[in-house]
Amino acid sequence: MNKNIKFTLIFAAALASAACTRNFEEYNTDPYGATDQELERDGYSVRSALLGLADGIIALDVNTTQFTEALLGGPMAGYLADANAGFNENSIGRFNPPNNWTKVLMEDFPSRIYPNLRQLKKVTSDEAILAVGEVIKVAGMHRIADTYGPMPYSMIGEDGAIQVAFDSQETAYKTMVSDLDAAIATLTLNRTNNFSASTDVIFGGNVEKWCRYANSLKLRLAMRMSYADPAYAREKAEEVAAHEIGTMESADDIAQLTSFGKDGNPLYVAVNYNRLATHDDGTPCITTGDSHAAADIILYMNGYKDPRRSAYFTKSEWPGYDYVGLRHGIVIPDHKTVGHKYSGINIDQLASPIVLMTPAEAAFLKAEAVAVFGWDMGGTAREFYEKGVRLSFEQWGAKGADAYLADATSCPGTYEDPAGSNDYNNQLTSCTVAWDDAADAETKQERIMIQKWIANFPLGNESWADIRRTGYPHILPCETAANNSRGLVPDDGPRRMKYPQEEYTSNETNVNAAVSRYLGGLDQMSTKLWFDCK
Repeated sequence: MNKNIKFTLIFAAALASAACTRNFEEYNTDPYGATDQELERDGYSVRSALLGLADGIIALDVNTTQFTEALLGGPMAGYLADANAGFNENSIGRFNPPNNWTKVLMEDFPSRIYPNLRQLKKVTSDEAILAVGEVIKVAGMHRIADTYGPMPYSMIGEDGAIQVAFDSQETAYKTMVSDLDAAIATLTLNRTNNFSASTDVIFGGNVEKWCRYANSLKLRLAMRMSYADPAYAREKAEEVAAHEIGTMESADDIAQLTSFGKDGNPLYVAVNYNRLATHDDGTPCITTGDSHAAADIILYMNGYKDPRRSAYFTKSEWPGYDYVGLRHGIVIPDHKTVGHKYSGINIDQLASPIVLMTPAEAAFLKAEAVAVFGWDMGGTAREFYEKGVRLSFEQWGAKGADAYLADATSCPGTYEDPAGSNDYNNQLTSCTVAWDDAADAETKQERIMIQKWIANFPLGNESWADIRRTGYPHILPCETAANNSRGLVPDDGPRRMKYPQEEYTSNETNVNAAVSRYLGGLDQMSTKLWFDCK
């Protein structure tokens, strides 16, 4: 017990930091700072390495999470909207971000992943645990490829230094799939050889669950390549469907983190930064701070009368409105007088986990593979689609999935801004919830992607990749008057992030070669990536 208390205190102290966009350079990149001697006792060294690796998927550090999830993925996916008027001049949501906002995934995450992977290889020879390390590596690194495109991957050494040649996005993805194939083979052979639950905060040492997660990641990457290389994507997707262990299937297969420092879930801290505590009359403010719920997702969920709304969001403080989102890509209003009134994110500081991937996503991936591409996934598109919705309802503790799935009439309306200044009078879609086997493939794809998008909240980076790959769901454009890109990015949004300035100083030859060879010479936010070719 003393050792457990000691590690918990070390871990909690290291993760305690306040979210603030101006302090990114100061955050602690080694949040597991116990001594080697302390960590060697009772498998602490394995636990530390696995935690450090997981920190390279979605960071436990508040500053990092604010950049990657709240300010990048959230707005680009139509999940979150910037509510700090100080972000008006430079922000991702207004298409003119500063370098220190957009560099984080590429410059920081390899230095979290590779040193911890190297450490894991030093402290254990258990091949199942080492395979888990490879799975986590891919889970973190593919987010970099999704964001920037061509990137260092196959040439990165164990130290995680990225000053090496870039792979094309195709090569990076396919190398990741090969890494997953090797890990899946090892995990399958060791499916009954569970390791210590105390070393694994994601699946408690359950090897089969790790294999299901690995297969689900492989399916995610296969679908990412569905338009760019359909033959290869089909081969890999159908391998997953035929695998003896398969993908995530039930609610308890969810991949999530629940171990935090004293500040709790970093996304909670990030979205509540600069929160208005009370109104002028002293009553508490019930919404969030720097980030509020986006108009897009609430517009869809209101239209569908979605029972998950109360689990996702806090009610607004606008009279006559239950749930109303703040439109992203606008001139951000003053938070104290206007901005705080929009719905906030309903997230608990300690009880809410950091979700990495859900069983619902795996079901929707299969639904799309069958409905749109005709691949053999071992079931019908309708079965997988409805399973995805039901799994999401179960994840969020929502009731009424049967009625929701039977609704063939409800659809999103137009956006009415209670402030009266940012309305959007075009209907984003007339797509309903109920499955229709007679619909064409395009309609089926939109229906699947809308429900997958709702279920994947708040995994904005993943949903932004889906939006770019498929065109669905349709989300609100940036207002032309708020588009600060000077004509470089259209109002419907960027297709990638530019490479960090640090690449041009520390890896100049390789980044220039990648831009020339793989991006047509344009390192721009409007440059389409390899998978973005529908």
